[in-house]
Amino acid sequence: MIGQKLAPFTLSDKLGRICVMNRRIFLSHALGFTASAAGLALAGTAGRSLASPAQAHRILELELFDAERRRPVPARLYLPRRASASKPVPLAVFSHGLGGSRMGYSYLGSHWADEGIASLHPQHVGSDNALWRGNPLEMVQRLQSAAGESEAQARALDLRFALDQILKSDLARVIDPSKIAVSGHSYGANTAMLISGALVTTAGGDLVDLRDKRIRAAILISAPPFVGQGPIEQVLEAVSIPTLHVTSLGDTINLPGYRSSVEDRIRIFHAMNQSTKTLAVFNTGGHSIFTDRITSSGPDTSARIKAATRELCTIFLKRSLTQQHPMTTEDTSQWLLRHEGLLDRLVMPQTASAIRNSNRG
Repeated sequence: MIGQKLAPFTLSDKLGRICVMNRRIFLSHALGFTASAAGLALAGTAGRSLASPAQAHRILELELFDAERRRPVPARLYLPRRASASKPVPLAVFSHGLGGSRMGYSYLGSHWADEGIASLHPQHVGSDNALWRGNPLEMVQRLQSAAGESEAQARALDLRFALDQILKSDLARVIDPSKIAVSGHSYGANTAMLISGALVTTAGGDLVDLRDKRIRAAILISAPPFVGQGPIEQVLEAVSIPTLHVTSLGDTINLPGYRSSVEDRIRIFHAMNQSTKTLAVFNTGGHSIFTDRITSSGPDTSARIKAATRELCTIFLKRSLTQQHPMTTEDTSQWLLRHEGLLDRLVMPQTASAIRNSNRG
């Protein structure tokens, strides 16, 4: 977990006995510690395809390369078996957290694909799991680079490039280009907000607009604040697509000299004044419970939170992309019955106040 660059503010982050000073920090923090090999091949080529007889999807490993930026963008695609030229499927593009890879967040990608929504997971090579390898004494330098202004922008361009390649390839015939969403966790949620219309300013004072108009909806899991970018309402005022915000009461990042909590995620939710938005806050689980990892919460709680998260995200995607209508309390009524014990609050577009867990009073 570390701050990312592009904004005029200073963060002191101590790692062990080493003090890290980033002069300009942009975006925020993420986790995702899963293994992946970042292969390098010509853009648009597909690697191995994996499938299980029990699954309603197959997995394609794509070894993409952006020649213009001289940057590999390996990706994993979860493709529904039902996808066809006569019945193309929606697509969700997912951005992993700091130190993650295309292999991560499989509990989301595989579930969405089983439900008929393709899921594309690009790997951000400047802020992926390679950060945790190599000389430990150079860890600080690697983290500083991953948190830098150029990498923050490059991640958004990775999403755009990977999407471009899919829609230019033979796979385009089975993907509906009018039904595309973006999603991400932590640093990946920041990346998702950028491609959804968030406007930020570089260290040189230039306004950066990385919005991709093909994006119709966004899922923001553990979204950290845009540090040093001025009023959050101003940064997010151009985000007008439907958004789903997911967090938990324990969704807190603690670093020496820096702290970000669930209140930051909720402020982002409230700041999106132009979006038809939904907020789900779980009553348990920390920042990394939304990754594939089994956290200190234990395997049972971890599995329950993941199940509730993927189900709610699927309802949102189907409603926003397929039906092109805001998610309603009727859509989530059965979900609430199944997962009410995990929920602190659920704020729906048409409710004036939060639907709170009855167990809390």
